Amino acid sequence: QLQASGGGLVQAGGSLRLSCAAAGSIFSINSMAWYRQAPGKQRELVAVTPSVGIPNYADSVKGRFTISRDSAKNTVVLQMNSLKPEDTAVYYCKAKIRRYLTDGALDYWGQGTLVTVSS
Repeated sequence: QLQASGGGLVQAGGSLRLSCAAAGSIFSINSMAWYRQAPGKQRELVAVTPSVGIPNYADSVKGRFTISRDSAKNTVVLQMNSLKPEDTAVYYCKAKIRRYLTDGALDYWGQGTLVTVSS
């Protein structure tokens, strides 16, 4: 239901752009977010953009990453600049989606995309 793309290998200081598209029946999407999980570590929130309001970022990525969403296309993008080796992780998108008018909003996760930053 969520398809993520855009991961890969990049040198330190480089940039990558991750995209995530929500599919299927969608009445509304509340928040859309990116998480990441490095080897041996817990999954952590990278950035989140609510349906209304300003995005929020983890301190470790502030000033380097930008999250944006296209509500008409049900997509969310994470632009990652000035990448560091410590940004290496599997990145997951998450969206809180309300499928139908009569439903509550549920969390959906993308399949994950690997970002590797070499030093």
